[in-house]
Amino acid sequence: MLRGESLAAALPRLSAQGAWDGPRRGAAQALGFEALRGLGRARALLRLLYPRRVKPAQLEHLLLVALALLSLPEPRPYADHTLVFEAVQASASRSATRGARGLVNALLRRLQTDRESLLAQALEQPEARYNHPQWWIDALQAAWPREAQRVLELASRPAPLALRVNPRQASRAQYLERLHAAGIEATAPCEPGLEQALVLEQALPVGRLPGFDDGAVSVQDLSAQLAAGLLDVQPGMRALDACAAPGGKTAHILERADCELLALERDAARATRIGDTLRRLRLAAAQVQVADAAQPSGWWDGRAFDRILLDAPCSASGISRRHPDIRWLRRPDDIAALATQQRQLLDALWPLLRPGGRLLYVTCSLFPAEGAEQAASFLARRPDALALVAPGQILPGGSPERDGFFYALFAKRDDAPA
Repeated sequence: MLRGESLAAALPRLSAQGAWDGPRRGAAQALGFEALRGLGRARALLRLLYPRRVKPAQLEHLLLVALALLSLPEPRPYADHTLVFEAVQASASRSATRGARGLVNALLRRLQTDRESLLAQALEQPEARYNHPQWWIDALQAAWPREAQRVLELASRPAPLALRVNPRQASRAQYLERLHAAGIEATAPCEPGLEQALVLEQALPVGRLPGFDDGAVSVQDLSAQLAAGLLDVQPGMRALDACAAPGGKTAHILERADCELLALERDAARATRIGDTLRRLRLAAAQVQVADAAQPSGWWDGRAFDRILLDAPCSASGISRRHPDIRWLRRPDDIAALATQQRQLLDALWPLLRPGGRLLYVTCSLFPAEGAEQAASFLARRPDALALVAPGQILPGGSPERDGFFYALFAKRDDAPA
């Protein structure tokens, strides 16, 4: 992660290298998530314990993981003596860090001895208190001065697990009965747009969900489940999912209506996941094409779309609770670059929409440059676009809890040139 690779990309590679089984991979992911959620705190503690630069990088990373876990509030998931022992053993297992066993042991035991005082000093720094980079904290406080603290604090806790029931196999009530029969407790939200949604009282591996492998249900956050209803694809319509991988929203559209659906994805490896998703759910296949949505000349056949879903590339700041590496991988200038890419996609796709059609713009972002400001800019330069009612900015949390998303729904005027 610290060299610029996401955890989602690193884990499969490391798992293959180490021939990890499922439980070991799951344990590695859980440990990695916990360490990333406490990385700001760990960095501040390391500076207090060892003001000099730690070399080599492997030693610094080892210490940061151990410090993040040792500084968790009670009850900690790992015993202190076990953490110290395992960290010392890990330093001894690599030639680059073998000579640092004594240093690792000394620093971690000092934290054990003086934990309260060291934590108090570390938490005076916003990055340590909120476990986000300072620029991210500043941006949230500027955009959402009253809500920023709650949003930042929420990101330190694991997110709930929400499900989307496949109505082509069973109703939500029927699947809820299956869960109860399996001893799994869940609740059904009553909000419009969440008619297929369930929220588990306790997260669990998808393999334990009844019928998951047979397509009875999918994992999808409540905020993300709003997209298909807002887009409102009707049977027989021609629709485009412009940035479709891994296929969750593509599948949701097809669960609701028999339509002609084109799913685009620039990355060939990610595009294969769309087909995998549809096969698992036993849905009619969409036309999946590896192509850049911003370059229609390379893939569009000239037939207008009735509906376009643009789930645009973004900072993913609204889902950093689920992907805690995001906050550390992003850089301040990423936001402007992503906003430019979003604008290019909007301008490229709008001419492909028929008069009277709808385009739904979606990002899982909390930054206005990727949300409200982007939507306002689009309307200002597109006189043939009308803004329809949509949620706008959704902040993380709520009851039931959900991720942070932004939605803008546009209709093309009926009198616009075809």
